[in-house]
Amino acid sequence: MNGVHDMGGMHGYGPVEVEPNEPVFHARWEGVVRVLITRSLNNVFNLDEMRHAIERIPPAEYIASSYYERWLSALETLMVEKRVLDATQLPTGVHATPAASVELAFAPSGETPRFKPGDRVKTKNVHPTGHTRLPRYVRGKMGTVRTVNGPFILPDANAHGLPERREPVYAVEFKASDLWGTGDHLVCVDCWQSYLEPAI
Repeated sequence: MNGVHDMGGMHGYGPVEVEPNEPVFHARWEGVVRVLITRSLNNVFNLDEMRHAIERIPPAEYIASSYYERWLSALETLMVEKRVLDATQLPTGVHATPAASVELAFAPSGETPRFKPGDRVKTKNVHPTGHTRLPRYVRGKMGTVRTVNGPFILPDANAHGLPERREPVYAVEFKASDLWGTGDHLVCVDCWQSYLEPAI
């Protein structure tokens, strides 16, 4: 999904402001949100569904929101979508319905790795309408596989409640100069197998 959340390499948003000695939480409510998210993961929704809920925050709201405000927005969205809460309950904080029951299942083993460390690969230049973990700035670019990990659940399907699909995940190194035209450092991105094809 192309959106403001995937802003790596985008211009016009100013520098990233780093707060020296930044605390984990600036206010108590942020810690409460983190606990609610942690307790809900894999019981009510999965990590990829949460990421996709954050991606769906309207751009102006996303830019104006803090890190934990985005988490809270995603939590509220998912609690309504999963029918744990009714949207009318959010302003009051009163829970009028019983909690949803979610059945957990073991995932099958995944696909066999197609690539090995040292292989040159090219990312697919895709523009999905839904969730993906493939950043725009590496799409259609060539890189080198450093490690093979997993298999892990494919977020692109998992975020949308589709059947689980497990794939190898590769740590792929890209030259910054290949991504942005300048820079002599390397950028490492986790890429699911279906994001990649052999470099020709």
